[in-house]
Amino acid sequence: MIRVVIIEDEKLIATELSKKLTSLSLPVEVMTILSSVKEGIDYFSEGCHANLIFSDIQLSDGLSFDIFERINCETPVVFVTGFDSFIMSAFEHNGIDYLLKPVDDNDLVKVLNKYKNFEKHFVQHQNFKKFFEKRKARLVVKKGFTNVLLRLEDIVLFYTENKIVYTIDKEGRKYLCEQNLADLENILDKHNFFRANRQYIVNISYIRGFKPYERVKLSVDLACGVLNHLIVVSQETAPYFKKWISEN
Repeated sequence: MIRVVIIEDEKLIATELSKKLTSLSLPVEVMTILSSVKEGIDYFSEGCHANLIFSDIQLSDGLSFDIFERINCETPVVFVTGFDSFIMSAFEHNGIDYLLKPVDDNDLVKVLNKYKNFEKHFVQHQNFKKFFEKRKARLVVKKGFTNVLLRLEDIVLFYTENKIVYTIDKEGRKYLCEQNLADLENILDKHNFFRANRQYIVNISYIRGFKPYERVKLSVDLACGVLNHLIVVSQETAPYFKKWISEN
């Protein structure tokens, strides 16, 4: 299944593209349709869980390039637009293809097959890389003016507050982190750490359980009782959180 996000500010075009994608022979799930730069930044700030993004370029509040400049997302993008003047910029923003409107079924099949070929290549590359890669085991954090070498396995969570990132260890001690959450996502082992939302990254070793919250969200219960944090997983992210929990 190829999980897709559509970014398009014209509702009829977005709906038509969604219908075309889900009617193809290749299995496609349209996770959501976003209509503005702001919606894109808000959505992807909680993590890039899609396999592929189909994005218009000129949106009501700016260019979609602004989204990919503001967030740390490695998901490949297929830009779908009525203009050919942005083609060079497209390939500087995770672009793997550039389709001109109106898009027909053949165009979509070709681009999905291109993605599948890229996916095979990158899976092989990542497996090769992981074979030799030594996982990061420690992180330098600050306690006052002192630099502390903290083992990642002892970290319960990372969180951001007033644009400052903190981490809390299993003893409930709080440290200052110099990296932002997006940078931490890149260096942390994804088997152990999960970006629950824009504010929190949690360690699976300290998750005691989770339960429904406001019917469609999830509330995460951490085993470290000294913490006083409400960690809520959004409706869109909840399925990937459950999958991550079950597979790790």
